[in-house]
Amino acid sequence: MCMQWADRIKRVRITLIIVAVLLSVASLVVSHYLVRDLKREEQVKMETWAEAMRSLGEADSNADLSLVLKVLNSNNTIPVKVVDDEGRAQIERNVEEYEGMPPHSIRIALSENDWLDVYYADSLLLRRLALWPYVQLGIVSIFVIVAIYALLSSKKSEQNKVWVGLSKETAHQLGTPISSLMAWVEVLKETYPEDTLIPEMGRDVERLQLIAERFSKIGSRPELKNTDVCEVVAHVVDYIRCRAGNHVVIEANLPEGRVEAPLCAPLFEWVVENLCKNAIDAMNSKGNIEITVRKEAYMCSIEVADTGKGIPPGRWDTIFMPGYTTKSRGWGLGLSLARRIVEEYHRGRIFVKSSDPATGTVFRIELRP
Repeated sequence: MCMQWADRIKRVRITLIIVAVLLSVASLVVSHYLVRDLKREEQVKMETWAEAMRSLGEADSNADLSLVLKVLNSNNTIPVKVVDDEGRAQIERNVEEYEGMPPHSIRIALSENDWLDVYYADSLLLRRLALWPYVQLGIVSIFVIVAIYALLSSKKSEQNKVWVGLSKETAHQLGTPISSLMAWVEVLKETYPEDTLIPEMGRDVERLQLIAERFSKIGSRPELKNTDVCEVVAHVVDYIRCRAGNHVVIEANLPEGRVEAPLCAPLFEWVVENLCKNAIDAMNSKGNIEITVRKEAYMCSIEVADTGKGIPPGRWDTIFMPGYTTKSRGWGLGLSLARRIVEEYHRGRIFVKSSDPATGTVFRIELRP
């Protein structure tokens, strides 16, 4: 289904781009011919206007100038400046919105040593028409961008609904087996009270119940409570330390006193736990992990540092994208969900602070109290 959606979005995107390009090219071609024809028409008008000026300059006192004056007064759109042979302006029309000397000129010879230069420019209508294709191109581009964004948002929304439904259904299906396991653990405790492995089994079952609770909270706005961040981190460290193996050393640098922040403890524990597990994988189950909690001026920060192989700088943001993974197994959703939990649910930030193949990677979480 995901592949069908991806193919459909790709086809729609290509179709929109092709339509936009065709519309833009057609608009540019049509506007080019319109501008060219209108320019020729204005050039003919100005040649006629210049001829009327010559007739006016050569006319005697008894000549009928009604037609000449009608031609001269008919120009209400084209900017015109008439300059004599000494460079003095004789006539100016429609130049209020035009700065400088018009670029086109026609010379009118009145006699051997006397002439007039008629300078004219494109009309305001012609200049606006020349700009219209670029305006239309911008409108079409905005339309394509909005359409693609809407399609991608719709796809993302549907994917989120699928993941939320899958998470809640998983939590629901795990509920009954977990309850049965908890009951059996209690039976084993009563039957073999001196067995040291049964309490450990009980803690694992409780952990499984916590995981089911986390799945049930995905997709719904969790309730945030002021919680001691140090206590949450210490709980995660105790759990990971018992299961990381003898070659992984986990240290927690926690300040004295409480460092409070509004948290949903089950979800935030999952974030720290996920960072620790990724660190163990990056170190090939051999190295050091250091978790540091600090209370800063306007926030509290949690940094998870490892001695793994590091992350290339170009992938510091890519690793948080859904589906990105370097492992042979897994769905690549861990860091994506971690970012969603921190940034959408807790209104904080999570990012790669630094990474180097020689020293490892440092992830930083920032939470505002």
